[in-house]
Amino acid sequence: MRTVPWAFKILGFTFRDTSSDSEAKTMTFLSRFSDTVYSLMRLMVGFLFACHGAAKLFGAFGAHRMVHIPLMLAAGIIEFFGGLLIATGVFTAFAAFIASGEMAVAYFLGHAPHGFWPIRNEGELAVVYCFVFLCIASHGDGIWGVRRLFGR
Repeated sequence: MRTVPWAFKILGFTFRDTSSDSEAKTMTFLSRFSDTVYSLMRLMVGFLFACHGAAKLFGAFGAHRMVHIPLMLAAGIIEFFGGLLIATGVFTAFAAFIASGEMAVAYFLGHAPHGFWPIRNEGELAVVYCFVFLCIASHGDGIWGVRRLFGR
């Protein structure tokens, strides 16, 4: 087993030695918060996604309403209501799967024609949202959600 640095010992961090396994050495001090952190991430990502939808649908946050363009209207509806569902933890997996698909479509229709690399075509947010929503769709509600209040 390797030596833990003194600063980590003072802070109470522990390490698991997995040299006999195929895993790399991992810090375990955050693992007790993983469910809480996941739920906070789901809540914030859903809220921010709903804000994108509110900007498209209602012109919120100083944006221009985009309801006159059918594709943007559909995107705004998915973003606003999907974001609210994801943030509150209601039908999370379904809403996140739809939102992930919407972000994939947004990337390939809106960003990819301007270049291959997301950093060049300004599509990195669409790619990140796509994969975060795919992760949320596979993980579900988490410990904080409206469905938990009423007992699955």
